[in-house]
Amino acid sequence: MTDRESNQEREGEAGPASGRRFGSYEEFWPYYVAMHSKAATRWVHLTGTLTGLAVSAYGALRGRPKLLLALPLIGYGTAWPAHFLIECNNPATFGHPAWSLRGDAQMIRMMLKGRDAELAEIAEKWLAGHGS
Repeated sequence: MTDRESNQEREGEAGPASGRRFGSYEEFWPYYVAMHSKAATRWVHLTGTLTGLAVSAYGALRGRPKLLLALPLIGYGTAWPAHFLIECNNPATFGHPAWSLRGDAQMIRMMLKGRDAELAEIAEKWLAGHGS
């Protein structure tokens, strides 16, 4: 079974938007991290988000409002392909946009604090308990 087939089986054919329900953000968080189980995916997220943030901040400081679009365009423009090409799954954003944004911020904060190994452990634990 390929990585993509394994992830589709775990998530359901339509990915996370297929009806996976969570009662709270705290319940969603381990799932979100598991959808970023590979370090490369997490680092692409971090790089895209911080680059988009820097370009947006530059635009705000220089009075160039069009550059404010850099955060979502660069952020999602790098993160989503990482899911398809590295992680072989669908972004959690498709099924849970608000919690995914919060999860991305939490994941990036943890990475900036040097806690990437902890994220890998959270992902491994969730995947082990959910048929992967």
